[in-house]
Amino acid sequence: MTEEIIALRDVCYQYEDAGKNAVDHVSLSVRRGEMTAVLGRNGSGKSTLVKLINGLILPDSGTVLTDGMDTKDDAHIWDIRQRAGMVFQNPDNQLVATVVREDVAFGLENTGVPSEEMPARIDAALKAVNMLDFAERAPHLLSGGQKQRVAIAGILAMRPDIMLFDEATAMLDPRGRREVFDTVRRLNSEGMTVVWITHFMEEAAECESVHIMHDGAIVLSGTPREVFADRERLRPWRLDVPPMAALAQRLRAAGVALPEGILTIGEMAEEVEALAARL
Repeated sequence: MTEEIIALRDVCYQYEDAGKNAVDHVSLSVRRGEMTAVLGRNGSGKSTLVKLINGLILPDSGTVLTDGMDTKDDAHIWDIRQRAGMVFQNPDNQLVATVVREDVAFGLENTGVPSEEMPARIDAALKAVNMLDFAERAPHLLSGGQKQRVAIAGILAMRPDIMLFDEATAMLDPRGRREVFDTVRRLNSEGMTVVWITHFMEEAAECESVHIMHDGAIVLSGTPREVFADRERLRPWRLDVPPMAALAQRLRAAGVALPEGILTIGEMAEEVEALAARL
């Protein structure tokens, strides 16, 4: 059985004067090397959940264990934040320097990494997100997707075990979204544990597991095929199936012999090619 790297056990958290829990009795387990998506409408508790995982906020009750360390233990809080790097929604809010290379160096400098180690770590991080050729560029001249990849490189240079993405593609155009998501998928394939907060169903469909949050609680969990198997079940939470699943449903209703369970563009293309070959 794969090792658990994130564990939330009956966790509650309420913002001051909110009147109700932002995270309400949530239990969640993420395996090392897994890419898990958390879906939900605005205000469902997704962002609060990831802030709890890396210790930006502490639970009012329950326990959060990140790589085996309790976030309430002051002795471990900086270790937790280094092990669980976080990328936020707006790339412009995460870039602090006037040159890409210097921006990636920022976290290393603040954590006391020896200066002789920095160039190799910076180059490796930029190479991992396909941004090494832009190392001497000014961040403000980059596209939104490129800026977000630089933000990811800044976290990667810290060598975390976990990366938390709080709607990291929400402010990007479709091309930028794809660039960032493909980068994260590749990092996950190389062993990085990823928690991917999103409201894009097509992104969740490409993760290993999906958790749906509503009013602070996790209301449904499973593989993408399990979670998206029943379109009607998602409607009370104002969610829908991924676009390719909806298209497949319409085509089946029109008499096209497509199987159940199509979730991604790649799966749709394979099935259409197979169908064409039989004609």
